[in-house]
Amino acid sequence: MTEVTLKEVARASGCSVATVSRVLGGTRPVGPEIALRVKEAAERLGYRPNQVARALRSRSTGTIGLVLPQITNPFFPSLVREVEHALHAEGRALLLADCNDDPTTEAARITALLDRQVDALLVIPVDEKHSRDAVTTAAARVPMVLLDRGCGTGVADLVATDNASGMALVLEHLAATGRRRVCFVGASGCDTAAVERLAAYEAGVASLDPEAPGRVELGDFSLEWGRAAVDRILPFRPDAVVCANDLIAVGALQRLRQLGVDVPGEIAVTGFDDIPMAGLADPALTTVRQPVRELAAEAAQLLGSRLAGQTDGPRRSVRLAPELVVRASSAPRAPSAQDAGSTPTPEEDQ
Repeated sequence: MTEVTLKEVARASGCSVATVSRVLGGTRPVGPEIALRVKEAAERLGYRPNQVARALRSRSTGTIGLVLPQITNPFFPSLVREVEHALHAEGRALLLADCNDDPTTEAARITALLDRQVDALLVIPVDEKHSRDAVTTAAARVPMVLLDRGCGTGVADLVATDNASGMALVLEHLAATGRRRVCFVGASGCDTAAVERLAAYEAGVASLDPEAPGRVELGDFSLEWGRAAVDRILPFRPDAVVCANDLIAVGALQRLRQLGVDVPGEIAVTGFDDIPMAGLADPALTTVRQPVRELAAEAAQLLGSRLAGQTDGPRRSVRLAPELVVRASSAPRAPSAQDAGSTPTPEEDQ
């Protein structure tokens, strides 16, 4: 099939080649009637722009690189999908790189994307400290937005969920359902999501039980850790387990069921993220829903503004409000002898 040229579109639309180029390339505004005429002619003829030639002329590839920590965490594919949709709406393509939670691999992936001449970068940092050098170096070369996790003040623009607000919603809910002896199961890494959720838990849980901040178990963001952590926290006889993400929470639910523990009758369980499996867990998981679509849209808009030179000055930090999704895993429990200060027997719990 013969490739349709700009000259043919110009002839069909009755406009000059320069005007057609401006309309289809979006380089300069033209009148709406002329723009419509050109676009209709291009569509009728089946014109497709030569992206390679356009990149050579404009020194722009129209591609954005995205580096994420671990593609196997179901939260990240959901976020990537929304990012891809948001960028596609602006005529940009996405190049994806997974670094398997390793800062050294992350630095190599960032370099590889820069070598491919991406116009800008989106990065979900593995570690607030160990990712900083690579992120700072890259941010000096191309526009960059950090997504979901930060990397220190002033390094790059940041778009993330308000983790402190999300954890406050969880603790308020548990207090309202009569839970008092709460344990936290989180991740020991230095990524800001893990750090902020733990800090918010420790800041707010004292209102339920002054001794609760000491009942913390840290591992990683995985199902396996959620299962293993249950065996560590049961000696504390908690009536609620607050998990730093949904993978941990689902793993905890699995182990509790295996041990014959009644959820939510004996122990409530909550998560964070609202990944698809949260609603499919047994019982369905109460969790904090991150505003994934809004995160992606905000990041794409901020990146677009930086690329267009419309946003100058200091780095921006945007925090979006999450939502608590209440499901069966934290339903209110019936009052028991524990609430009166005594230790019940298994028969009294039933």
